[in-house]
Amino acid sequence: MKNLFILFLFIGFTLTAQTNTYDVSFENAEHHEAFIKAHFPHVKSSELVVRMSRSSPGRYAIHEFAKNVYGFKATNNKGEELEVTRPDPYSWKVKNSDGDINIEYILFGNHGDGTYSQIDETHAHLNIPATFIYSEELKDRPIEVNFALRKDLNWKVATQLKKLSESKYSAPDLYYFMDSPVEITDYAEKDFELDGQKIRFVLHHKGTQEEFDQYFDQVKRIVKQEAAVYGTLPDYDYGEYTFLACYLLNVSGDGMEHRNSTILTSTRSLSQGGIKGNIGTVAHEFFHCWNVERIRPEGLEPFDFSTTNMSGSLWFAEGFTSYYDGLIRARANITTPEEYISGLAGTFNYVWNSPAHQYYNPIEMSYQAPFVDAATSVDEVNRENTFISYYSYGSILGLALDLSLREKDLNLDDFMKMMWNKYGKTEVAYSVEDIENTLEEYAGKDFANSFFSKYIYNSEMPDYKDLFASVGVSLEQKNNDPYFGASLRDGDDAIYIATNTTKGSPAYEAGLEKGDVIKKINGKELNSPDQLQEFIGNSKTVEVTYSRFNEEHTTQLKPGKNPEYTISINENAKKEMVKNREAWLKTR
Repeated sequence: MKNLFILFLFIGFTLTAQTNTYDVSFENAEHHEAFIKAHFPHVKSSELVVRMSRSSPGRYAIHEFAKNVYGFKATNNKGEELEVTRPDPYSWKVKNSDGDINIEYILFGNHGDGTYSQIDETHAHLNIPATFIYSEELKDRPIEVNFALRKDLNWKVATQLKKLSESKYSAPDLYYFMDSPVEITDYAEKDFELDGQKIRFVLHHKGTQEEFDQYFDQVKRIVKQEAAVYGTLPDYDYGEYTFLACYLLNVSGDGMEHRNSTILTSTRSLSQGGIKGNIGTVAHEFFHCWNVERIRPEGLEPFDFSTTNMSGSLWFAEGFTSYYDGLIRARANITTPEEYISGLAGTFNYVWNSPAHQYYNPIEMSYQAPFVDAATSVDEVNRENTFISYYSYGSILGLALDLSLREKDLNLDDFMKMMWNKYGKTEVAYSVEDIENTLEEYAGKDFANSFFSKYIYNSEMPDYKDLFASVGVSLEQKNNDPYFGASLRDGDDAIYIATNTTKGSPAYEAGLEKGDVIKKINGKELNSPDQLQEFIGNSKTVEVTYSRFNEEHTTQLKPGKNPEYTISINENAKKEMVKNREAWLKTR
């Protein structure tokens, strides 16, 4: 018995000794700096490579977080400085002398969103990959992090990490640590229980308690309606899910899902439109705790922090989530049926009036994520003609699939439940073929093969007119308005084309391009973008005088018919169609 006790004591000591630890302080927060110390004990390699991540969970592009690290120094257990070399721009190779490696560095952070970190006198907003160095060699070790809280600012910690004390938190391994954002500030908090688990909403803002109460009521309704889609909440680690919301002028608008939490940032305060304007991100990110975090696409699992993570399933993972974030708000009575249905038109027009269908199907659009998901470049790109967001494309395809299934007395909710039971509860990553096979299992081989062959493996447009009619909704094309086909802006005493002209549009066929300054239409000076429609009128051909690189040119332009659609409730729909619409939108 004595030997057994000694064995347990030894195992406990060994586990503690091999825990990687971090200490973070914010005494220079006013200048956006955090001081970070990392301790890696019992390192057996002759050299230890530590690095900053180049990607972040929920993001698909490269982000060079190492650029904001400086003042790097490594020492051993005796405080002696260790030799450090740089094998690449993202890594440091540290010479090991006694098995213990201590590292300290300064992090600059001043971009508060779901990807980066921001340190200032209002908060320490920390995305873990943007904040902490790590060692791939030690990725399976547990981690403890201690935050030196600014008591003068009443700071406290909110995170999905396991709480050990008011300032100390832990993660079982590197992957969980990297997936656990932290908001440190003087925040307000509300929570409620659902199915025996706690849903917390942490809010950093300058509004009133009444505004928070009103907003939180909407949050609760969204949580309940989304849980009703799947029939259950996921089993959250430590029994709780945390919304980390920061609605201040110093942040950037964003939302980013994580396993048991989400980051929500917006410059809109609750008092200035945020109650309505921010709630869609809440609906989107919370739906991700099923679809993406647990119903997980191949390519994102396991997540590689050293490079991009590509998946051909983002039309489903992000797009179907986007479909539901609007639908759920209607089911939660946050938006009216009329608002929801008419609001579909913007995304619908963006998707189906794009020439990009001739280049990529939804899978290939998903492959573009590393180039568009908050990616940066200095050269011009032709996204207006070659890319449709997988969020929008997938959302409109999700709508088509739902309405198509409802014609068979089925629905998308039950299909999502099936995906949840097969791939979410088991947490086994799925492929595009797995989605098709599951749809075949749910709705039949012919239905699944037809949907995927036409709309997923190819870029055909579903028959939305009939699909909308089945739920008492009208889809009509405008056509009568004269169509120029380019976005004009007013600036620097000139009216200019602000974006690449859309392939096939009147402006494109007339040879007009981004940056061209439109001077005259049929000899009349254009003084405002609003005058364009008036000047074009019902003309079959107009003469456009424009300036390019300070040289004046003229071209003949043939106005086209407006390709945009309107979507609205059909007040004369048959009772059966109205009943179908009510079943689609009703509160669960």
